[in-house]
Amino acid sequence: MSKSKYVAYVSTYTQVDNYGIKIYDIDLENGRFIPKDQVEISNSSYICTSHNGKYLYSITDIGVESYKIEPDGSLSMINVCSVNGMRGCYVSTDYTDQYMFVAGYHDGKLTILKLREDGGIGSITDEIYHKGLGSSIERNFRPHINCARMTHDNRYLLVADQGMDHVNAYEFDARNGKVFLADIIRCDLESAPRHIKISKNGKFIYIVHEWECCIDVYSYQEKKGNPYFEKIQSVKTVKTPKGSNNAASALSFSTDYKYLLSSNSGDNSVVIYEADQENGLLTQKMCLPISGEYPKDADFFPNNKFLVSLNHESNTMTFFKIDVEKGTMIMNGAPIHVDDPNCIIFYKLPE
Repeated sequence: MSKSKYVAYVSTYTQVDNYGIKIYDIDLENGRFIPKDQVEISNSSYICTSHNGKYLYSITDIGVESYKIEPDGSLSMINVCSVNGMRGCYVSTDYTDQYMFVAGYHDGKLTILKLREDGGIGSITDEIYHKGLGSSIERNFRPHINCARMTHDNRYLLVADQGMDHVNAYEFDARNGKVFLADIIRCDLESAPRHIKISKNGKFIYIVHEWECCIDVYSYQEKKGNPYFEKIQSVKTVKTPKGSNNAASALSFSTDYKYLLSSNSGDNSVVIYEADQENGLLTQKMCLPISGEYPKDADFFPNNKFLVSLNHESNTMTFFKIDVEKGTMIMNGAPIHVDDPNCIIFYKLPE
């Protein structure tokens, strides 16, 4: 029986070179990356793969770009489309891979685009500008959309607005590619909701807050055509108090959804929780340093034996051998240099 093979896609800014997506072969046994290829694209701030596993999408200065994933994990460009606004910071697709959602941090704009059968990006089907005034401190005074992702039932699009300290739940019209506001999850003032993850069974929503350095857990269900969210837990991602130089960044599930991690800049650490599959609650297992500056993203290797941290300000990827149950994390080899890394995806190659 052949062993599964994986590649890693790492998105980067391109102040140093023009290759905004780096591709690596994965050495699962030794927990390391082997350089494989790179893709010329400007300032790839975020990437995602389609749910059918055939395509990769990336934010770029121009708008959004689509790529076909070849059998060996290399990427072939399909097309590029404008989002009719300032550059985005987050991209995802619905669970039928018929639509793409782009979050706009700079202009507070949500853009929905139709996806073609060949994986290419089509026309814009809906555009929504968030409005309002939040706190008057620093950047947190106007809408800044940081994340947009669908609930697993493909019914509601959850849109995290870091500037307004809330998450909008939009009902999704899959026939026309339109959204309509159905509910608002109110977060703490100046908490800055950043990213959202959803449990494997779709019943629990996890929201990481950049400034408050915490993860809020919500139960989710639909009743009589309306979404219901109930806050059931709030856990800190770092011990030091709010107002320090710390900021929560990544939010990643292990492949089996057993563990959830978040990373903290300032403290430059990663915190790992066990996620209860039945009640959604998180139990902290460890919080340890990542030997780099500003871990903008981090993720488990698919076997849960290793972890990689993308350290945006020190221009490195650092690797660790982990034993979550024992609470140990040991550095695994030398860092790999990569300029301005933003986001990582582990991708399983077809067998």
